[in-house]
Amino acid sequence: MTEQHRKVRLESEMINMMAYSLLTIALLFTTFSYIEGKRNVLIMLGDDVGFETQIYNNTVSKTPHLNDLAKRSVLIRHAFTSVSSCSPSRSAILTGMPQHQNGMYGLHHLPNHFMSFDSVQTLPLILKKSNIKTGIIGKKHVGPKYVYKFDYEQTEENNALIQVGRNITCMKDKVREFFSLHGDDGFLLYIGFNDCHRCGGANSKKKWGEFCERFGDGMSGQGVIPDWKPVLYKPEEVIVPPYLPDTPATRAEIAAQYTGYSRLDAGVGMLLSELKSHGYLDETLIIFTSDNGIPFPLAKTNLYEPGMGEPMLVSSPVNTERWGEISEALTSTTDIVPTVLDWFNIPNPKYLQGNSMLPLLLKEPSAGWDQVYSSHDMHEVTMYYPMRVTRTKQYRLIHNLNNRAPYPIATDLFMSHTFQDILNNTKNGKPTHWYKDLKTYYFRPEYELYDIIKDPHEMTNLADNGEFVDVFENMKKSLMDWRLATHDPWKCYPHGALADDGTCQPLYNEITL
Repeated sequence: MTEQHRKVRLESEMINMMAYSLLTIALLFTTFSYIEGKRNVLIMLGDDVGFETQIYNNTVSKTPHLNDLAKRSVLIRHAFTSVSSCSPSRSAILTGMPQHQNGMYGLHHLPNHFMSFDSVQTLPLILKKSNIKTGIIGKKHVGPKYVYKFDYEQTEENNALIQVGRNITCMKDKVREFFSLHGDDGFLLYIGFNDCHRCGGANSKKKWGEFCERFGDGMSGQGVIPDWKPVLYKPEEVIVPPYLPDTPATRAEIAAQYTGYSRLDAGVGMLLSELKSHGYLDETLIIFTSDNGIPFPLAKTNLYEPGMGEPMLVSSPVNTERWGEISEALTSTTDIVPTVLDWFNIPNPKYLQGNSMLPLLLKEPSAGWDQVYSSHDMHEVTMYYPMRVTRTKQYRLIHNLNNRAPYPIATDLFMSHTFQDILNNTKNGKPTHWYKDLKTYYFRPEYELYDIIKDPHEMTNLADNGEFVDVFENMKKSLMDWRLATHDPWKCYPHGALADDGTCQPLYNEITL
């Protein structure tokens, strides 16, 4: 080969390499621009949903559509609610702030009437500033309206909740309407399922069952939900969680609950199908979680593991490396707002304590993600029982701020067959088949410290155990630091009063008893 031929060949190779590089950069830029310009978010929020699904290893309750979503998601094994109560939890999900910081101290509906502060910036308000269209279908249960204002709203405020929260065919029609209205802008669609909340009211329960599981099942007088084929379960085949009494009453309720899960699962499948058929599936970040624990003793309105733990799936069409994997990171529902803002490349407000979960979709963290916090004040307006909680990978510390009062019971839990069975058996001196008794359930110490690894059912309180004094004091300090950072109005309670200068002054109420 002559020197001239070598030069020609070298120049040709350089031109080809440059062309290839430019093409690669163009493709990358095109992909990046496409994703950046067409990012959407779908949040699916279950109502009183726990771990009674196949994705969390329940072998009886069949949830094929959640299984499909899990295959394209990272499953968070240790996700936690910011508060185990409906409206306060939904306020935390939509603001990124704990309930004591955003003002939603209890339930929103009458006669409770709790509201977030007027100045609170919620996710739909923040996204509106970036021209991102927002929609909510199903259960809203927060207020005031102008603070939680979505562009498109089909909720209990303008529909029957059972239709927009449980009738997934009706919900499908609303989803299609929203898709037809949002245009070419990115969107946030928030779905508030009403499953698997207990059915509201004696007449509704009589007609539709304890979990409205007969609503739309095709039987006489129940109507038909075309997009749902009910799955029925026998009480003897269900799995009773270890924190509940294994009784016929409990088993019958869990069997009904499982059927409600089948309708929720069908709703998840409907939403995935709608995203795909409208061409949005590969542009949409999907988050599935719940508001609080299941509506049974020791779960909902409690901040023990069954009340604080939540299912959590996070699915990104961009970061597929960890699809189908499990993360051991500890996450909170207050991480949802930072995650959504990160997805839309919107700066995270400095006052938020949560973190974006998007890095978890790339790789398992080697550090951090090892502590979460929760805060509860009331459920119903009569249920004043403030609690502040922190949970690490090994321990849970609960500070019961009103522990001298009996722990209050929510109406739907009180009326449940499971709890009525406990009450009647206790009254009549019969075995309850429960590992707790009513006295220890109602009357709790000010501090509870549990080793979650060695004592997963939280039966041995270590708060007064001298061997754990360092753990106890360190967690107390960490909890107080978080409370101060989130402007907790209860920061001095129960042993101090907030003085004019902002300091906590002692009440000496411990030495007067």
